[in-house]
Amino acid sequence: MSTKDLSQAAAWKFIILVGVVSLFSDLTYEGARSISGPFLGVLGASAVVVGVVAGLGEFLGYALRLGSGYLADRTEKYWALTLIGYFINLAAVPLLALAGSWQAAALLLLVERLGKAIRTPARDAMLSHAAAEVGRGWGFGFHRAMDQIGAVLGPLMMAGVLYAKASYRLGFAALLGPAVLALLVLVAAARLFPHPQHLEVSRPQLEPRGFRRPYWLFVVAAGLLGAGYADFPLIAFHFYRVGLVPASWIPIFYAVAMGMDALAALICGRLFDRLGLSVLIAASILSALFAPLVFLGGLSWALAGMMLWGLGLGAQGSIMKAALADLVPKEQRGTGYGIFHTGFGLLWFLGSALMGILYEISLGSLVAFSVIMQLLAIPVFLLISKELGLVRR
Repeated sequence: MSTKDLSQAAAWKFIILVGVVSLFSDLTYEGARSISGPFLGVLGASAVVVGVVAGLGEFLGYALRLGSGYLADRTEKYWALTLIGYFINLAAVPLLALAGSWQAAALLLLVERLGKAIRTPARDAMLSHAAAEVGRGWGFGFHRAMDQIGAVLGPLMMAGVLYAKASYRLGFAALLGPAVLALLVLVAAARLFPHPQHLEVSRPQLEPRGFRRPYWLFVVAAGLLGAGYADFPLIAFHFYRVGLVPASWIPIFYAVAMGMDALAALICGRLFDRLGLSVLIAASILSALFAPLVFLGGLSWALAGMMLWGLGLGAQGSIMKAALADLVPKEQRGTGYGIFHTGFGLLWFLGSALMGILYEISLGSLVAFSVIMQLLAIPVFLLISKELGLVRR
């Protein structure tokens, strides 16, 4: 076996291990996410509260990545930050079973996002080294698909709990099991690969150091997509309020979206290695249609809208991380991911909060805002593609 084959084998082993961690962790917090909107509603929260909590959670989950990404690069303690972040991220979910008010539940949902903020830049930086050996789009796409398998299983697990006439609280408590499994596999991965940066073969640095114009344009374009992307707790709240979907079916709708997310991540990640950003552009145009289908359509249209919503998430989750690794110097990837996620999270929060307000005013205005913001990202992606030659004709 050649040195290249050995390097790729080690890289795949690392990607698979981290993918298993993501599978169990996504099963945990995406399972909780699938019922958090209705749970907040049962505890007395309004649509505005649900929208603000969801948006603020995403904002914290992204904004704090600026500091954690910089800290990861500065200290090179990638594993320490990853382990701490995952523990906080996963411990908060089962504690929701004990929440006695919407304020307490909201606090725990924010803490869960805080943990994700701490661990994500360090983990993505480590993954970028392994993905460099197998194709970044393919590597990140495979990892995204693994975590979305968990994102499918979690909501299905919650649907089963609700179908059995059990309470939301029992559903949250049941998520302790996969949370523990995720942490055990994570510790094993850290012991087997203490220095993941060695997985990436050093190559001549052809580009100048620092963050160049295409990187900042990419942050702007991704932020526009984030601003127009309705968070699932608001969508679930809508299904619950108007009675469009039975309560026990809401997690199933989310599972369908996560299944589409996983499939899109694999396909779009693979295509990105060959076609560049044109894949993300096409997926973004299609996913912009989710809002009118979800908020204005009947049951069948809402299901189709959730599939498009999942398509967009899968394309974004695989392609954005892969593209960023090419736009940022190797030694600054933690910081680069952190800055990107901060901008993305800020606009996601502002968009989610505004959509929560618009929901109470007019569903039409919410839909118009969502579609317009997503489509505004397209010309920016085209400009980046032109500058970098990522769209291959």
